[in-house]
Amino acid sequence: MSGSLNSDSEFAELDDASAAAYGHAVEYGRFEDEDVAKRLSLSAPEVTRIRQVLTMLRLLQPMPGNPAALVPVGPDVAAADLVGSAERQIRDLQQAVTDVRGRLMSLTPVYFEGRRLRNRLEAFDVITDPDTIQSMLDHLGGTCRHSMYTVQPGGARPGNILDAARKATLGIRGRGVDIRTIYQHTARSDLATRAYVRDVTEAGVEVRTADQVIDRMMIYDRETVFLPAHQGPGEIPGAAIVREPTLVAFVCAVFDHLWDGATPFVPESAKAPATADGIRRSIIRLMAKGYKDEMVARRLGMSVRTCRRHISEITEELEATSRFQAGFNVAMSGMLDAAEEA
Repeated sequence: MSGSLNSDSEFAELDDASAAAYGHAVEYGRFEDEDVAKRLSLSAPEVTRIRQVLTMLRLLQPMPGNPAALVPVGPDVAAADLVGSAERQIRDLQQAVTDVRGRLMSLTPVYFEGRRLRNRLEAFDVITDPDTIQSMLDHLGGTCRHSMYTVQPGGARPGNILDAARKATLGIRGRGVDIRTIYQHTARSDLATRAYVRDVTEAGVEVRTADQVIDRMMIYDRETVFLPAHQGPGEIPGAAIVREPTLVAFVCAVFDHLWDGATPFVPESAKAPATADGIRRSIIRLMAKGYKDEMVARRLGMSVRTCRRHISEITEELEATSRFQAGFNVAMSGMLDAAEEA
């Protein structure tokens, strides 16, 4: 006889009396109500209940050829008969789950490849064509709604670039866009740059300078960022356009950090000497770190010739005959500590 787990068998509990009656039936070879009642001193209704419990648990089954007689079977046979169908259903369901999971997981490479392509198309663009880069900059400058933040390293910018920037910047500012620009301190000494800053600040543009900045960046509405594309040996320079929100937020945080530490660029103010002192301190720090003239000039956005002039003045003041001695004298004189504290 085969069967499956049902609601009746779920409520059949093998109590002590039922277990004792089952043990007697195994010993006797069959289950007979009168014999069980006599051996275990049970009432007829109690024996009937026990017989029903053992039957529902498949521990008693009809004797082959004599269905009226009940004989005990082993617990393993009873368990297989009672829950075998349910176990098969569970195995079938587990196999079905495994099959479905396997078919779906086979699409994982397709999913990640699609995400990679989508990110490349939507979140990142690398452009190497100069005309296309300029076209994108013009488009973003013409469509930005709230803010445009830029970092322009390298000191003074060429006059023709400033002329074009002046027109574009004033046009964007005329739409009420918040514009902030960070130059390096060395840009303050350039007459064309000072004239440009004077014109745009009168229109409400904010300009600050710092001794060192990381690299060129342009941020539009805190949603789109232009960065210089990584350029390997022999590769064409280009720009990376970033729209991925997490990276854009990080770049904006970097800009905010630079902005908070920068000095307002007021062309007609008397802050130029203080800025010159800042350049001097930066040169001292970089000299103490062992940077060569070319690296110091690049980090501070000045020409190598100007940088060497500053270094020469510092070296003369330190009464040094070599860069090594100058670095040693800087450390011994306490100038480096003063530069770090400033």
